[in-house]
Amino acid sequence: MQGKGISVAAVICAAGTSSRMGSVKKEFLPLKPDSVEEKSLSVLGATVSAFASCPLIGSIVICLPSYTRPAEKAALSGILDELRLIDTSCGEAPSGRKQNRILFVKGGPTRRVSVYNALSFLETLSPSYVLIHDGARPWIKRTLIEKVTNAAIQYGAAIPAIPLTDTPKELSSQLVLEEHPISTVPDTTVRRHLRRTNLCGAQTPQGFKFPEILRAHEKAAEREKREKFEYTDDAEIWGEFIGQVAVISGDPANRKITYPEDLIN
Repeated sequence: MQGKGISVAAVICAAGTSSRMGSVKKEFLPLKPDSVEEKSLSVLGATVSAFASCPLIGSIVICLPSYTRPAEKAALSGILDELRLIDTSCGEAPSGRKQNRILFVKGGPTRRVSVYNALSFLETLSPSYVLIHDGARPWIKRTLIEKVTNAAIQYGAAIPAIPLTDTPKELSSQLVLEEHPISTVPDTTVRRHLRRTNLCGAQTPQGFKFPEILRAHEKAAEREKREKFEYTDDAEIWGEFIGQVAVISGDPANRKITYPEDLIN
């Protein structure tokens, strides 16, 4: 469905602290290959490789942290070497470029700021559309990347989602998962019992018209300056400042690594 003159870029977010992994940068961890024929890659390397293999995708901008401690700098250097190797070995982008298709920007203190940094960088390349993806979703398939790309071109904004299997509840306060003895006081209480019929779990990549999502991020940044507010994903930003977001069926295998046990296939 990609038309003549349409260019699609990708933003991969990998600048977070991985606090729930316990001092381990999850995107830098090795990922067990699905078969003996597959090359062993890091979590981030597998994620980026999926986008690099898709001929619809042009430039790929990766948000990375800034490290100062020697051990962290060494880990980052190894990841950069791996990603540059992917860059030189990946297939042609729509523009025909083989080199420097994968680019890097410095992440910010929040995911939204990191994405905004990447979008601002991409503005000089003027893509028509952009896909924004979590670096900790290494099991993303090329078919889903193509589905989201085509849906974004058709509708302006599109996200993949999967049905909820657990019954959702709205709570009176945030629930933090911790190992502790049962207390006489509950951690929180249920405010509303929600029906899961029309609820879903949003995934990435989320696809958007590029000029519009950049403008929406600029407005989101202005709101964050005025108020104590944090956006949870880019579809929320689009929905507040631009308009409706189309939803297509996602992939249950496209899960996000949050805890160490998530690395177990």
